[in-house]
Amino acid sequence: MTPEQAVRVAIALGLGLAAALVFDRLCAARGLLPPGFRVPWRRWLALAVLAGLLAVGVFAPVASLGVGAEPDFSKIRTPQLFALHMLMLITMAAWFLLGFAGREAWPRALPEAAEPASSPPGGAEILDPEGMPAEPLGPPPLPPAPPRPSLGRQLLAQFGLLAPNVPREIGVGLVLGLAAWVAVLMVLIGIGVVLWALGGENAVPKQPPALVPFIAGLPIGIRVLISLSAGVFEEGFFRGFLQPRIGIGLSTAFFALAHLSYGQPFMLIGITLLSLIYAFLVRWRQNLWPAIAAHALFDGVQLLVVVPAALRFIQGGKAAAALLLP
Repeated sequence: MTPEQAVRVAIALGLGLAAALVFDRLCAARGLLPPGFRVPWRRWLALAVLAGLLAVGVFAPVASLGVGAEPDFSKIRTPQLFALHMLMLITMAAWFLLGFAGREAWPRALPEAAEPASSPPGGAEILDPEGMPAEPLGPPPLPPAPPRPSLGRQLLAQFGLLAPNVPREIGVGLVLGLAAWVAVLMVLIGIGVVLWALGGENAVPKQPPALVPFIAGLPIGIRVLISLSAGVFEEGFFRGFLQPRIGIGLSTAFFALAHLSYGQPFMLIGITLLSLIYAFLVRWRQNLWPAIAAHALFDGVQLLVVVPAALRFIQGGKAAAALLLP
């Protein structure tokens, strides 16, 4: 590792640790710390795992700003395309299990109510002057401890997956996701036209990031899996896990920073708009399923339809230009 690489790693780790501590403070302020985090080692281990994921997935692109080297896509294997999503899954699973699994993660059941102090020795009954049983003078019995919820239900609740009608929520997400795709596309076109008119055409990318055509050239089945994986795991992490605990603003900022690796600041406008749409969709519907459907639909349309068609158009234009040139 070169000194420059070591500095970038240190910056990413430092930012990841700082963000994890902010996450912990905001969770505590909102009363959302899991019961298992009363055990210190559980809490700090969960924060360490979260800090590592944030360093790799969110702040590594920030630390690499200005590094213009393109990765060698010929060396990328299919499982590597899902590596970050798997790290998100591991992080959420570790946080949940450390916070909710295990007997020590829950308060002990309340003890049975003690016999009232006013009862005489031997348990003899107290009678009033008329010979009727007197009301007990001690405190009323304590209510029984509430039953411990199942681990599966806690998992669904913690990540926004509880919904009265999941198919209906997915349908809402598909409809609104398609509308969001059109709206964001129109906004980006409008911003691009304005920048072009003001002489800022260099700010508008002439071609997509190198990673996008690479993925668009993969087999259809892999592209479908990538779209579904992004919808499930990115929404699960940024909207299901982060958003309720640190708010829409910070979770959207982290989502945008995670996409800095594309190397095109103009794209961050669309990414931020989409993130806000998904965030408010989750807040409105009070569950994650519409955002999962909308995100997966957007990525699927991009990778299966839009990008391949755009690449064919660009290649056709280059071929026609080559035939016309002397």
